Amino acid sequence: MESARDLLVSLARRYAFADLGALASDVVENAEVIEAVCEFGQRLLSLDAEDFAAEARAVPNDLRRRARACTMPQTPREQPRGALESLRPAYGLLLEVIAVRWHRRELSPMVAALHIASEYLPLLAFEPVLGHAGDPARWPQGFSAPGSRFGVIGDRECDHTKAEQSATNRTLRVSGEPAEGWRAYFDRQHSQVAGALATCVATCRNPCTAMDWVERDRREDLALRARVALTFADTPLVRLRHAAPVGHGFGVPSPEEVLEAWERSRLVLAKNEVGNAAGEDDGFPLPGLPSLVSAVAAAPVVPSTLLTDITTHLVKLLRM
Repeated sequence: MESARDLLVSLARRYAFADLGALASDVVENAEVIEAVCEFGQRLLSLDAEDFAAEARAVPNDLRRRARACTMPQTPREQPRGALESLRPAYGLLLEVIAVRWHRRELSPMVAALHIASEYLPLLAFEPVLGHAGDPARWPQGFSAPGSRFGVIGDRECDHTKAEQSATNRTLRVSGEPAEGWRAYFDRQHSQVAGALATCVATCRNPCTAMDWVERDRREDLALRARVALTFADTPLVRLRHAAPVGHGFGVPSPEEVLEAWERSRLVLAKNEVGNAAGEDDGFPLPGLPSLVSAVAAAPVVPSTLLTDITTHLVKLLRM
C-alpha cells in the first residue's frame, strides 16, 4: 500500500495542486513551501492571469519568471509588459492547460480554455506586424489617422458592432487611465478589440484608413491569418462552450463529442494554407491545434512545460 507521501507524489503528477496543497500539512513537516508552490501551480492551471505574478517567494525564480511572461500588466506603465509584449508564452501555457485538462477529463475547464484561446487569437496574428501583442500604450498612430473609423462610436459605415466600437474607442485612451480603469478594460473589452482588429484587416466591407499603416506587402498575409483566427472562434469546437456549464447551458461535452467537434472544425478551417495546418498530426490531444496556432502566429508556438516543471519541483520537495 502506498505511503501518504507517495500519495502526495501521485497527486503532484496528476497536477492536482489544490488537493496536494490541502493535504500536505497532514503528511509532511514545514508544509508551507509545498502549499505555496501548489497555490502558484493552481493559479496557472486555472488561468487566473491577474494573480500569476503574485508574490510567491517559495517558488524558484525561473518558474516565476516564466509565469510573469504570461501575465497581463496590472497598470498602464508596469514593466515588464508580459503578455502585452508577446502572447506566445501565454499561448504555450494555454496549450499545456488544454492538454492537462484533457488528460484529467476536466472537459468544462478545457472548453473554457479553448474559448479564451479563440478570443485573443487575432492579436497573435497581429503580433509580427505590430511588434507587440496588442499593447494599448503602443497602438500605431494610424488607428487615428484622417479617414479612420477605428474607435469612432456610432459610425454606420464601420463594420464593428456597437460593443466593438466602444471597446476600440476605449483602447485608444485607456493607457492614460488609472490602474482600476486599465484592469476593468482588460476584464471586459480587450478581447473585443482583438476581434475588431481582425474584422478591419480581413472582412470589412467598407475599408477605411485604419489599416493603412500595415505595409502593403504584409497586408495579404496578415488578412489571411486574421481571417483564420475569426473562423476558429466560430468552429464547432469553440461553440461547445455554449453546451457546457461555463457557457449558457447545463451539459458537459464528452471526450467523444470534443474530438468529433474538432474533426468538424478541422474541415471548416481547411480552406487555405493557414487553416490547413489544423490537419497536421502533431501529437497533441486535439491533433493539429498547436500547428494551427503556430500558423496564425507566423511563428512556432508549442505547449509549455511550466505545469510539468512545477510538478517536478513538487516531487523533489516531497522526497527531500
